Amino acid sequence: MIRTLVIDDEPLALQQLAAYVGKIPYLTLVGECQSALEARDIIAREQIDAIFIDINMPDLNGMDFVRSLAAPPIVVFTTAYSEYAIDGYKVDAADYLLKPFSLDDFRKAAQRVKRRYDMEMAADLSLPPADAPTEEKPLHDDDTIFLKTEHRVVRVNIADIRYVEGMSEYLKVHLENERPIIMLLSMKKMEERLPSSFVRIHRSYIVNMKKVKEVTKNRIVMDADTYLPIGDIYKESLTSYLADKYLGR
Repeated sequence: MIRTLVIDDEPLALQQLAAYVGKIPYLTLVGECQSALEARDIIAREQIDAIFIDINMPDLNGMDFVRSLAAPPIVVFTTAYSEYAIDGYKVDAADYLLKPFSLDDFRKAAQRVKRRYDMEMAADLSLPPADAPTEEKPLHDDDTIFLKTEHRVVRVNIADIRYVEGMSEYLKVHLENERPIIMLLSMKKMEERLPSSFVRIHRSYIVNMKKVKEVTKNRIVMDADTYLPIGDIYKESLTSYLADKYLGR
């Protein structure tokens, strides 16, 4: 799925963009923004593969916003003014939609986004697919792991991982003092690669037990703001881990 952000200061136009994204099977809507500044915050937190963005917006127009990004996603510009088309291609936009545009126009632009996305993925580092079988053993004795995200491979200290959150086909790796890393990988594969201090507590969560503040009957407390549920089928493995560490009556 191509993680998509739509940006337009006009509520009706934004609503239309979001609705069109929902009709394209290979696009998934991550967020809707009414300003480029709002979009910048989301891009800083989330993995965004593509954006559909209006050019004429207050504060910061779409063209300048894209130019300001160090590593911009795939871009489709939307505007009511045709004179911007040439500038749109100067910033390597995948397409340019002139308002008003139909679902068919949007679908054609989305197809160009998908072609570029597929090309970028194919040209990415020559690594095996994330879920391909490997001969590697779990990292019980290592202190780092390499995670593939946003067409990069990032080295992460295992000790810095607080917990892993499953989000459909993606994982969100929550780290100490850094923004989360989002990657395409299964929970099972991640669980196999992490050391024994990481425990699966829920179908959507793997927790670094060294970062846990408190364990209650039905949840894990990571800090004052983070509470994670404990799934019934995972209670046995959690109880087993705690039994080895437990001191008391």
